[in-house]
Amino acid sequence: MPKLSNRVDTFTDSVIRRMTRICNQYGAINLSQGFPEFDPPKEITDALAEVAKKGPHQYAVTYGAQNFREALAEKQGKAIGRSIDPNTEIVVTCGGTEAMMCAMMTICNPGDKVMVFSPFYENYGADAILSGAEPIYIPLVPPTYEFDISLVEKGFQDGAKAIIVCNPSNPCGKVFTEEELLAIGNLALQYDAFVVTDEVYEHIVYEPAKHICMASLPGMYEHTITCNSLSKTYSITGWRLGYLIGPAHVIEAARKVHDFLTVGAAAPLQEAATVGLKFGESYYRELLEKYTEKRDYFLQGLDRIGLQHNVPQGTYFVLVDIQEFLDLPQFAGYTDLQFCEWMIAHIGVAAVPGSSFFKEPVNNLIRLHFAKDEKTLEKALECLSKLAGLTKK
Repeated sequence: MPKLSNRVDTFTDSVIRRMTRICNQYGAINLSQGFPEFDPPKEITDALAEVAKKGPHQYAVTYGAQNFREALAEKQGKAIGRSIDPNTEIVVTCGGTEAMMCAMMTICNPGDKVMVFSPFYENYGADAILSGAEPIYIPLVPPTYEFDISLVEKGFQDGAKAIIVCNPSNPCGKVFTEEELLAIGNLALQYDAFVVTDEVYEHIVYEPAKHICMASLPGMYEHTITCNSLSKTYSITGWRLGYLIGPAHVIEAARKVHDFLTVGAAAPLQEAATVGLKFGESYYRELLEKYTEKRDYFLQGLDRIGLQHNVPQGTYFVLVDIQEFLDLPQFAGYTDLQFCEWMIAHIGVAAVPGSSFFKEPVNNLIRLHFAKDEKTLEKALECLSKLAGLTKK
């Protein structure tokens, strides 16, 4: 048989999505793949019902329907602090995943280097490889997930063309401070490089942390490609509506890549989601209040059980330390992946092994998410309480 591409041997399938498949086999509670359990806002689903009757049902403009781009420009222009031209500075993609892939393929040539903070959302390394680039990993050091800016500078000195910044960061929930972003941005300016940001959790940032768009910082708009999505903000992960914002010459090139990757995002869904993009500030305040309550409820539950965890500044993810269980005789030789598979079958809760997010040999963390209703979280905590019994035997 003919040989396959060498690049497909350099990464695995998505461990996150694999955990969901195993979870479904056992009927466990899925705290692995991060999609909200609750419905989208009624205004959006009502709009979708109307669109189902009236359309549009055919292709939108490849790079995004005009009204959708205009609504995006209005909303995100406030966050970035400048006027965004919907006709030259936005391309609508099939989810944030395609947005990142599109950005990487737009800026990377084979052999280029791209810095990625570790832990990282698992797609980033694969995106770099699929783009022909070499990832350089910069550690975010637990438990506070700070980083050494000198390593970022060394990456640029070694020829990195870009750095990927997920803010707030999946999986650790870190929110980059203004000081950190300025330090990264100043180096990008000094070395004439790009910053590619993933800001899908921009509205899920817990006080006193504050989300700051890299593109809003002095001199950074021309050096930043902002990747984002509607998935988490409006609880529509299955709609796959993402976008890129950046300077016109970058977006002009990105539109070519996007056109031949997916042609375009779903026209009916863009039409319906435009309603959500026009929500006032009260929607985002209520969204944050909801997630703040969920975070507090879930973390307090983990504390009662006695599970060690970080405190996320943003996102709806938490990292739990499982080292005390891996030290037990019955789990001798277990990896975090094997422990997660055991948890699904015996505890009834699905998590993601932390090793899928770290370049470093981290085997003692698992990621859980709390984008669930209170009854589900209560049941999940009840199941997780069985873990406490393991160390008391």
